Amino acid sequence: MTLSGRALALFEGIVRGDRGSLSRGITLVESTRPDHRALARDLVSACARLQRPRSLRIGLTGTPGVGKSTFIEAFGMLLLDKGHRAVDPSSSRSGGSILGDKTRMQDLSVAQNAYVRPSPSRGSLGGVARATMESIILTEASGYDICLVETVGVGQSETMVADMVDIFVLLLQPGSGDELQGVKRGIMELADLVIINKADGALEIPAKLTRTEIANALHLMVPRRSSWSPKCLRASAVTGYNLDRVWSTIEKYFDGLRISGEWDKLRAGQQSKWMWREVHNLLMARINHDPGTRGFADTMAVNVADGSVPPGVAAEQIVDRFLDSHAAANKKPIS
Repeated sequence: MTLSGRALALFEGIVRGDRGSLSRGITLVESTRPDHRALARDLVSACARLQRPRSLRIGLTGTPGVGKSTFIEAFGMLLLDKGHRAVDPSSSRSGGSILGDKTRMQDLSVAQNAYVRPSPSRGSLGGVARATMESIILTEASGYDICLVETVGVGQSETMVADMVDIFVLLLQPGSGDELQGVKRGIMELADLVIINKADGALEIPAKLTRTEIANALHLMVPRRSSWSPKCLRASAVTGYNLDRVWSTIEKYFDGLRISGEWDKLRAGQQSKWMWREVHNLLMARINHDPGTRGFADTMAVNVADGSVPPGVAAEQIVDRFLDSHAAANKKPIS
């Protein structure tokens, strides 16, 4: 595939490390316009084929009030001090609050070797996943060696983020048993590393108690990696306490992935899951944009709601209607 015009200019700028080109490229992959999607596919494909050192993809989530943005700012600045180039290309907010996180990351957002790009979710988790994954590819092509992928709170988007990163970090705040009860078991099972943030001042002792409780809970869960058992650490984004240890622990995690060969399998699995998620999203989009199928689906939804048609039967009929409509539209007349 040969790039030309706008896609070529963006590609060359991204490879040079030009932040303006990277920003315009990410805007392109976030767009849902058909002409933009065609350009984005060419651009992402070209960037994906580049032979670059593999970046570290780190996912972060946390309970409300845990100080996630403050932690990312402090941790990101630590990474820059160690000579890394760090990027936060996600930071999605339902409805599209584009400047929300940058105002809370005042140092990191203006640092020379960092790039912070909160992205609107447009109310679609599928759209967030696609745009974030493609944004990661663009930032890696631009030379960033660490990608921090942030989620909102603790909820449905965590599984999607966990499927696109190499390590998933859960931030909790000191809170003894109440904190553990407020975290869904499914989120705990996704975590490769749990960090008890705000472990300073009056919360230092509660943080120790919470760490012990979370560590005991992690021992009862099946590790996601054969080379790693989930760890729980205390840290403080405000004082900087233990941030170096957080980073050294993450480095040990990646050392295990490299030595065991799990990293290659992990990346292959990410690609496969992304492909099938995109198949699902594209089919749903095409069904919704087909007038006949959309109207039929609305009727089926009413029938399902009143109990006259089982959900599974309705789903089969909707898919069959779409396939019949698509086949009829593509059937060539016999001359």
